[in-house]
Amino acid sequence: MGQELAGRVAAITGAASGIGLACARAMGAAGARVVLIDRAGAAVAARAAELGPAAVPLALDLTDRAAVGAMTARILAATGRLDIFHANAGAYVGGGVAEGDPDAWDRMLALNVNAVFRSIHAVLPHMIARGSGDIVVTSSVAGVVAVVGEPVYTASKHAVQAFVHTLRRQVAPAGLRVGAVLPGPVATPLIDDWPAAKRAAELARGGIMPPEEVAAAVLFMLTRPPTVTVRDLVILPQRNDL
Repeated sequence: MGQELAGRVAAITGAASGIGLACARAMGAAGARVVLIDRAGAAVAARAAELGPAAVPLALDLTDRAAVGAMTARILAATGRLDIFHANAGAYVGGGVAEGDPDAWDRMLALNVNAVFRSIHAVLPHMIARGSGDIVVTSSVAGVVAVVGEPVYTASKHAVQAFVHTLRRQVAPAGLRVGAVLPGPVATPLIDDWPAAKRAAELARGGIMPPEEVAAAVLFMLTRPPTVTVRDLVILPQRNDL
């Protein structure tokens, strides 16, 4: 891999595992200095240590409003600038509405919707003042397809898509790009409750995909010419009915 992101600073939420960690590795390999943000302090510190001196761990709970409000200052104190912000952290709750747990929905919505909006709001002043930058949001194919088995999760990702499409038009005059990556099923900790044999079998047959594929899609988005924005990039495992 080349150094397409050399000299740039990226911050990624939910970076201790899954898609966030894969993206941190991909951006670091492309030359970026990467801030790994996650509420799992010990885990994110370990992952940053594995990535080397260009990686900075930042323990932060995205559902803590005060912590999110102070996030940009902490990033800048460690790196001096911010060129890429990847709002990746999220949660999943599926199942029918009638038998669902509204408290679980609230916890998911706090992370999938409110934390995305608030964290992006926190970094915008710095990025607008600099006159350039990329904001990427990890959405889901559920943001463009009504998945009957996961109505509340689907609703959260439809909200994210509406936010991405409108924010993009608001900040484009300031030189910022905003886009969403919309994966189908991915082998991340969100499916850690699957038996290991089922997970391996689904990866082998193309029913789910490794997070590195999503990271490659994000890197593609970030390395387009400055005059091009990839607004939505849907990436699916080969054997998927969506």
